[in-house]
Amino acid sequence: MLVVHHLENSRSQRILWLLEELGLEYEVKRYARHPKTMLAPPELKAIHPLGKSPVVTDGDLVLAESGAIIEALVERYDNGKLAPPAGSPERLRYTFWLHFAEGSAMSPLLMKLVFDRIESAPMPFFVRPIAKGISRKVKAAFIEPNLAAQRAYMEAELSRGWFAGDTFTAADIQMSFPVEAAAARAGLDSSSPRLWGWLERIHARPAYQRALARGGHFEIIG
Repeated sequence: MLVVHHLENSRSQRILWLLEELGLEYEVKRYARHPKTMLAPPELKAIHPLGKSPVVTDGDLVLAESGAIIEALVERYDNGKLAPPAGSPERLRYTFWLHFAEGSAMSPLLMKLVFDRIESAPMPFFVRPIAKGISRKVKAAFIEPNLAAQRAYMEAELSRGWFAGDTFTAADIQMSFPVEAAAARAGLDSSSPRLWGWLERIHARPAYQRALARGGHFEIIG
């Protein structure tokens, strides 16, 4: 039996979605974040040494890292609908977006989260103006331009409707987290109509909705 070690409000939500798209039976083992640090509990280290989510166990096999999990499960269980044919141009796009999601897209989003929290964190009053000033300069000079460039690039690349081409694939599942994070805290809105329409389409998918029902309330944390 496949078991998803599911940390609340985390990247493991998209693994639940993948399993729903594949039509597989699976068990959800839930973990709560620490109420102050928002980190995963130490119990996850008993499953994988990094103690992070998502982690999937399939018998004796332990899988970590979203992209690796998606690739392994699609290779093992897919019926041919969630990955383009090997050797096709769409397969190259599919592989690119599987890696882009965490390799490029999430870095500036995480940096924005960190620097936003620096500005609102409790600190001595005489330090606050300095911390806020540094944070705003870093965001203005580096983070926001990178986010804008990535948003424009993704918008242009969705000309065919889905990230790998004309049809929905597991690359769209992998890209859901950074795009939803951009909508939650990095300025993505209906002024990017292709990305916004893509979000509406994935949210309407029955498998996406079933995954939310299995995983519970979901908010973008990190």
